[in-house]
Amino acid sequence: MTSSRPYLVRAFNEWILDNDCTPYIVVDAGVQGVQVPTEHVANGQIVLNISPGAVRGLVIGNGALEFSARFGGVPMQVFIPLQAVMAVYAKENGEGMVFGSEPGSPDPEGPGGKDSEHGSGDNGQSGDRPSGRPTLKVVK
Repeated sequence: MTSSRPYLVRAFNEWILDNDCTPYIVVDAGVQGVQVPTEHVANGQIVLNISPGAVRGLVIGNGALEFSARFGGVPMQVFIPLQAVMAVYAKENGEGMVFGSEPGSPDPEGPGGKDSEHGSGDNGQSGDRPSGRPTLKVVK
């Protein structure tokens, strides 16, 4: 199946705007193809306001998110492959979604990181479950 991330980013962006809040995204600036103002990157990440008042020509496609904006008065075309979007949330209350890895995408914890750090999540039951099964997170 195709990635659900573009659909979720579009939906959360619309939901945040419909609730008169400001949509922000957290971007992994180290992902290949990311074009953001590097002077605003901290710890390999950048947080961007994607509200209509802050950006022009926002397009959230199935492969990338792009827009033009001004950073310190300097215009820039921003291009972000959607696998680099780590979260989308409302500035005012923090409501939104943090994205984990999806099947077929590179494992951010590297090889052997499957469930070792976070527990198996199977409540002690062993079975023939695939190691890459999806996980759900509570979004508040």
